Amino acid sequence: MRSVLGDRVVGICDSPIGLIRRAAAALGLDPALVSPDYVGLNHLGWLRGLTYQGRDVLPGLLADDAALRQVEEARVFGDDWVRTLGALPNEYLYYYYYTRESVAAIDGAGRTRGESLLEQQSRFYAAVRERPLQALAEWGRARRERDATYMAETRESTDAGEREAADLEAGGYEGIALALMAAIARGEPSTMILNVRNGSAVPGLPSEAVVEIPCAVNGSGVRPLATRPLPGRLLGLVQQVKAVEQTTIEAALTGSARLAVEAFALHPLVDSVGTARRLLDGYRARIPELAAVIPGSS
Repeated sequence: MRSVLGDRVVGICDSPIGLIRRAAAALGLDPALVSPDYVGLNHLGWLRGLTYQGRDVLPGLLADDAALRQVEEARVFGDDWVRTLGALPNEYLYYYYYTRESVAAIDGAGRTRGESLLEQQSRFYAAVRERPLQALAEWGRARRERDATYMAETRESTDAGEREAADLEAGGYEGIALALMAAIARGEPSTMILNVRNGSAVPGLPSEAVVEIPCAVNGSGVRPLATRPLPGRLLGLVQQVKAVEQTTIEAALTGSARLAVEAFALHPLVDSVGTARRLLDGYRARIPELAAVIPGSS
């Protein structure tokens, strides 16, 4: 999208703000009064610092057993690992740091998240067809069920417990979208974590890469804020996944089976050229429209 519309394209996600909100709450702080040092890609980032009144309070949180256990990400990853990282990872990094455990938990669940959501949405549509005047109430029920079961197999396998009521009540993308629109349309200055063109904000990544970082937003638009360099153990993963994303886009635009296999094979969660080829063949067999776009042999 950025290749066509440029800076008019801004990506949003509620995962970073949820992580920041939980970290601030664990310290008894108002999330609106802290400044986060968050950097990465969508669904692949780390909260490396949390400034309050000019002081980074994240090290204090990482050192406090009781406070740390209030943060869902710390319960999922484990106190020792987040202390080893010196940061709180985005929840989706569980799939990278605990790959084998993730696969085992998903296999043990009996069905994938996609299958569960398909069933939930199908029930919603069926209910609305029968009771169209109750559509809003039915959607509220469906959404609460979806939010409550989010990453359920991960929380169950790590004994992280149920999602906090505050997280379920906080909403999701809509709050981020409305805040972004208000800042731009009404000129209400704000600092938000958004997905934008990197430029020079994150050293070590291409300037055209889309990154997830704090941005200053006002009536003039969105301005990425510079970040501290990522250490090698974090930067290497970000670089590899970004290369996969860019190769995937090139494969889609050119219809190249070779590039599609390359994108799969380079992803750290695939880790096999043979598996990459089977994945592409499986997708093409299941989705005829994809076979028309990427018709060549893998």
